[in-house]
Amino acid sequence: MVEITQLDPPVLPGSTGQYTHGVLVAGGERTVYVSGQVPWGDEDGRIPPDFESQCRMVWRNVLAVLGEAGMDARNLVKVNTYLSDRQYRAENAKIRAEVLGDHAPALTIVICDIYAEEWLLEIEAIAVA
Repeated sequence: MVEITQLDPPVLPGSTGQYTHGVLVAGGERTVYVSGQVPWGDEDGRIPPDFESQCRMVWRNVLAVLGEAGMDARNLVKVNTYLSDRQYRAENAKIRAEVLGDHAPALTIVICDIYAEEWLLEIEAIAVA
């Protein structure tokens, strides 16, 4: 029997729409679908102005969702990154390498408009255990 559990870690802001920060699907194997995480969730609700701080905050949020499921970055099998501007490619790659180490999940990077103008990136992911 498949069991689906919503994952909304207390370190993240509450969901404000028809979504959850992550979904754990159990039934033999476990799969977590991490909703697009954005640079939002600091204690004071402020969004960092620079890309490096935003990127680190977004990865913190992704890892928090995985942690709620007893997983970590090594469980990632797919990562989609949406960048607001091509200029952030190298810095994004550097920070991603720090977070993932030698782990190499499937990866997609898209340059696009992002929901809120002040957000410079968004990351969604899939993890399994």
